[in-house]
Amino acid sequence: MESIYTHFRKEEHAFIDQVLDWKNQVELYYQSKKTDFLDPREQHIVADLIGSTGDVKVAFFGGNEYMERKRAFIYPSYIEPEPEDFGLVAIQVGYATKFHSITHPQVLGALMGIGLKRQKYGDIVIDGQTVQIVVAEEVAHFVKLNVQTMGKVPVKLKDVPLQELRKTTDEWQEKHGIIASFRLDAMLSEIFHISRQKSQAIIQANYVKVNHKVIEKVAYECGAGDLLSARGYGRAKILSVEGKTKRDKWKLMYGVQRN
Repeated sequence: MESIYTHFRKEEHAFIDQVLDWKNQVELYYQSKKTDFLDPREQHIVADLIGSTGDVKVAFFGGNEYMERKRAFIYPSYIEPEPEDFGLVAIQVGYATKFHSITHPQVLGALMGIGLKRQKYGDIVIDGQTVQIVVAEEVAHFVKLNVQTMGKVPVKLKDVPLQELRKTTDEWQEKHGIIASFRLDAMLSEIFHISRQKSQAIIQANYVKVNHKVIEKVAYECGAGDLLSARGYGRAKILSVEGKTKRDKWKLMYGVQRN
């Protein structure tokens, strides 16, 4: 019998065990479970393992339909999920916009500086001078109490309704491609229309991230749900793998953002 682990990367096995445990707990006790915020690849894994049929189901929500990082709500099939089930709080950053500006790294640095893990935070949205953060409700009060500066800018944090969250300005241009393998260098070559040699060079220069982590191996295996970024080229999201061609290559759908 083929092991479920063969479909995933070795470093994802611990997360797979966790997801299967969540599913078993919901099946056994008929109690729903909400996770921390998940990146797109983790969402893909959860959706794959839980499935869309059976007694246990899963839904994802990050504040609005445009958000990238989302919490999963795993629940018995007789429940109808509501937005409040996901435990999200939207926070707006107040600061002297006449004298200061705030960048994404400053926001993330301030949030990480108070000792919470990244998984307690959803998307950071910066729309002009408006800065908003989605956080897990169980840490929202702690965040508002402890984040008083971002960079060197004094800030005040306040709750806003989820309905007031701005849309992210990121627009993904959907495209179809064909790849011989899921190696990172092959994926970058297809998506950004660069040579395999060039894609290997930027990987080895530590200019490439997969799911926000720098990847140094040109043969790193990518998969559905992965978020790729290459300095100087842009970002891409692997949306789906759509089977094979007659020549035994893989058909791919992805979204791309150019720099």
